[in-house]
Amino acid sequence: MVTCRRMILLSMLALGWSFALVASGPAKAEYGDVVINNYSDAAGMRPVVFPHWFHRVRFACKVCHADLGFQFKAGGNNLDMLQIIDGKFCGACHNGEIAWGVENCNLCHSGKPGTPTQVHESTMQKLATPQPARKK
Repeated sequence: MVTCRRMILLSMLALGWSFALVASGPAKAEYGDVVINNYSDAAGMRPVVFPHWFHRVRFACKVCHADLGFQFKAGGNNLDMLQIIDGKFCGACHNGEIAWGVENCNLCHSGKPGTPTQVHESTMQKLATPQPARKK
């Protein structure tokens, strides 16, 4: 009886997760995400959406910005897929062992085509954009 209940519960959980994954649709950039489009458009791929806050809650800034060499500026590194495949930058973790590997293109390349490299919807963008003067 306990085993039957456990199987039913596990089946319901699996079904729920499957539905959640299918219903969620493609990834979209959210506040604080970094859109990387150094070469994507030219290669016929969607831009990369890097979920900065998702990574930040798991790792100290030092891990990526000191140990892996990422600059503190969106687009500051001239990274490409060859470097990632060679285990540099994202490839240090996205190697198929620590996190998914490069064969899962759409997990990273999920941005809207034509989106420039930027911190998506950042406060800095809004502060740095000059507003037209009001006429009195």
